[in-house]
Amino acid sequence: MNLPYTPPCTLTPAIVAQVARIAEAVGRLTARLEASEGLRLRRINRIRTIHGSLAIEGNTLSEAQITAILDGKRVIAPPREIQEVRNALLAYEGLSQWRAEQAQDLLAAHRTLMQGLIDDAGMWRRGGVGVMAGAQVIQMAPPANRVPLLMEQLLGWLATSDAHPLIAGSVFHYESEFIHPFSDGNGRMGRLWQTLILSRWNPLFADIPVESLVHEHQAAYYAALQTSTDQTDAAPFVAFMLGRILEAIALSAPQVAPQLTPPSGAPAVRLAWRDEPGGPAANPGTAGSQILPRALSQTGVGRRTD
Repeated sequence: MNLPYTPPCTLTPAIVAQVARIAEAVGRLTARLEASEGLRLRRINRIRTIHGSLAIEGNTLSEAQITAILDGKRVIAPPREIQEVRNALLAYEGLSQWRAEQAQDLLAAHRTLMQGLIDDAGMWRRGGVGVMAGAQVIQMAPPANRVPLLMEQLLGWLATSDAHPLIAGSVFHYESEFIHPFSDGNGRMGRLWQTLILSRWNPLFADIPVESLVHEHQAAYYAALQTSTDQTDAAPFVAFMLGRILEAIALSAPQVAPQLTPPSGAPAVRLAWRDEPGGPAANPGTAGSQILPRALSQTGVGRRTD
């Protein structure tokens, strides 16, 4: 009898501590957003998310152009890139309707994300694909005839695993990149699905621009993917993604900036957004540095057992 598939991932003390820091930071962000301009911040972060995810794949549209498309304005740009943005807007808007562990929802999301861009949107790939470095193939994905079974096993693990969603989302992201189940759009689908997994844990993640931070660390992103493949262990990629998630939370938080004391002598403060002129500069490297890690179960993710 075949044992259920368990993606290989070593949960290091650093990973466990990072999960605890993120959980604490999310709690603090939730409290801040309840008293702030949450809708405005969600819009800003959604645009950053889409810009980051598509820029990794070579889309050249700016955040201002994506904002214009969202507002229904005309944008002069390559039609394919405009279509990519429109598709991504629809896909991220539809997060709440999809179940992360269901293959039909994964395929439906890919159809939304890639419609008008490839002929086989919403279908498993039928041919071989590889990861290229210039003209050199540095990694061949599993054969196409194995993709349905591999994705069934991965989704089955996701449905039954008791791994923390922060870990499960990163592991799924890595495994889907390794399998490369689609002819195109694998990277943006991996990032979309990790966002879905995280948003089911905490709805705030639907609008935290993790993809924007991945884009800023694009070389390290690909290096972490390759290191995990070389080591047959998702841990390096998980550690990388947790670092970007913590940074994204810090960038998403409204900051309290002091103003001049009014004539009455009463102190005054206002919420300053990082994107506003005069807003506080991002300093993601210090996010969560004062948070003590809480106890965290290390069950649910282990080495391959078959």
